[in-house]
Amino acid sequence: MEAAEDSVLKKGIAEFYDESSGVWEDIWGDHMHHGFYDPDSTVDVSGHRAAQIRMINEALQFAGVSEDPTKRPKSVVDVGCGIGGSSRYIASKFGAKCQGITLSPVQAQRANALAAAQGLSDKASFQVADALEQPFPDGQFDLVWSMESGEHMPDKAKFVNELARVTAPGGTIIIVTWCHRDLAPTEESLQPWERELLNKICDSFYLPAWCSTAEYVKLLQSLSLQDIKAEDWSQYVAPFWPAVIRSALTWKGLTSLLRSGWKTIKGALAMPLMIKGFKKDLIKFAIITCRKPE
Repeated sequence: MEAAEDSVLKKGIAEFYDESSGVWEDIWGDHMHHGFYDPDSTVDVSGHRAAQIRMINEALQFAGVSEDPTKRPKSVVDVGCGIGGSSRYIASKFGAKCQGITLSPVQAQRANALAAAQGLSDKASFQVADALEQPFPDGQFDLVWSMESGEHMPDKAKFVNELARVTAPGGTIIIVTWCHRDLAPTEESLQPWERELLNKICDSFYLPAWCSTAEYVKLLQSLSLQDIKAEDWSQYVAPFWPAVIRSALTWKGLTSLLRSGWKTIKGALAMPLMIKGFKKDLIKFAIITCRKPE
């Protein structure tokens, strides 16, 4: 039964991104993730694209990834790569060889086309693969990057285990992901209204059950990973969802949505639920980083 559910989820995720990636790229460009903003700032679309690049750099800096040519990453995996924006940026920044994986054939094809157009085919390549069964040998990458893909993983323990498996000794793991709030010591679960809101979001974005930042940290600790750090970056991404909604309500946004199909429209209609979750301190935008022992 569980395998059948996972198969349906994977198919839904692939179709959702097959359908919606073109709309996203058309309006927002090739980075399919949140931007990092100064709290309470208001910016236009060009400012949002700069904020998405800033998100990559802030995450690298938080994790202590060195820019020293002798220490910077040389091989990178981008787990849940979208259309490859992070991979191409990191490949250019560090001269690293990046490999991206996604469940969406449309995304992988587009990511490879963009890499070719930008003269990065020798540095960045993309394929369809499952993050829970990665097609890589143990210890291959000195930077393992997961930018907003953990949300889609039905088995968080297996996900974290795979990230650790493909990380080289001494390598860095960066997970940037939506989580639900940490439970208080007296709580056994979220409140019913919180679970109901998250379930509505799950249905729209093809997400399995959510987990907390604290649960991610425990999983990393169980694998004896080192230098584990986590931080709530919700205040730095707060302008993102209102901006996405504004862009969806433009003529270009509305016509693109209508052309793209029902899955994309359903996702767009769920965006106010994300804002509600953020405002009520239920949804947290978290960064969790660690290092594999040498």
